[in-house]
Amino acid sequence: MKKTVLKKYARQIVRVGANVQKGQEVILMAGLDQPEFVALVVEECYRAGAKRVRVDWDYQPLTKLAARWQKEKDLSFTKDWEKARLQDMVDNLPARIWLDSEDPDGLRGIHPRFFKAMQARRKVSKPYRDAIENKHQWCIAAVPGEAWAKKLYPALSRHQAVEQLWKDILFTSRADGEDPMADWEAHDADLKARSAYLNDLRLRSLHYQSANGTDFTIGLIPGGRFLAGSDTTLSGVRYSPNIPTEEVFTTPDRRTAEGIVFATKPLSFQGQLIENFSIRFHEGRAVEWKAEKGQEVLDQIVTMDEQSHYLGECALVPKNSPISESGILFFNTLFDENAACHLALGMGFNECVIGYENMSDEELFEKGVNDSINHTDFMIGSEDLSIDGVTEDGRTVPLFRDGTWAF
Repeated sequence: MKKTVLKKYARQIVRVGANVQKGQEVILMAGLDQPEFVALVVEECYRAGAKRVRVDWDYQPLTKLAARWQKEKDLSFTKDWEKARLQDMVDNLPARIWLDSEDPDGLRGIHPRFFKAMQARRKVSKPYRDAIENKHQWCIAAVPGEAWAKKLYPALSRHQAVEQLWKDILFTSRADGEDPMADWEAHDADLKARSAYLNDLRLRSLHYQSANGTDFTIGLIPGGRFLAGSDTTLSGVRYSPNIPTEEVFTTPDRRTAEGIVFATKPLSFQGQLIENFSIRFHEGRAVEWKAEKGQEVLDQIVTMDEQSHYLGECALVPKNSPISESGILFFNTLFDENAACHLALGMGFNECVIGYENMSDEELFEKGVNDSINHTDFMIGSEDLSIDGVTEDGRTVPLFRDGTWAF
């Protein structure tokens, strides 16, 4: 891929995604797949005025080795210096950037103690994550890894597969045009207009139906709202947390889900695939879940904690999004969730409640916002999906027909 194109993408990630501020610290997390591009992003952070940029490297084989050889108590334990790093993040509110390039199968066969340890470590880190919620900018974007590229394009050589995945990432991220920043702003404005329309309807519930068997209703929180595209920190800094993004989303009332939903795409979770699965809900709680492949992994997701049985997100994505129209199954949630309507088990988003900044976690939970160490998206959009909204005055309004917007 031409360096001039990659420089534009790096600029988009830093200036529009994380919107790094002058004098701010940056934490950048990346795999070992594209070190040259990581360097471009780091340089762009400094050009934006970053005071310090720290790069944390990740390598899946090392994660598997740790899970194989460490005892569960050691794998689960959070050292004091790790807590100190988390506290430093709370104190300094750095911008955080993830460059995702993971092999979808990279953790396949990992020792089961890894998932138990992950739950234990998330319990420790959750208070720190809660303390920075909506107070700092963050952005997840993607770069191609060889293993990921070969999974998508097995017939191509490694070099050709990586080059093709670069093209796919840049296209779906609206980063391959003459002016990616302007293209992104136009897309963001469209998403904002759609969320505003939904908010003006004052919806109180959503009803999903599809020929695959999905028949599902969920209530919405009074005083809740739909969000989309760019976000703003409590201090007023605008940023775009996901590149790409196609969703208009809200946090539902976790206590209200009724019916069954069928996943329409495989879910890649920690390097393991779950395929052809369904989840049945009653009084908000997942009471039955079945998968043709990956049942044990699905069990781990739903039972990660008690609140993992409940939903934290409803997201609307039309079938004619660039990711969907590409026809590619990316085996990566960042992309696949933006190809189809989806739900998420686990943690909800406080910012989807108007006035959340003046409410305690307990007050938000009482309103219906879910709270969990987990947040796992799964896709339910289909070619014939219909979604109706019911307003607070009892009107039924079509929101989706045949898998796309009805307005």
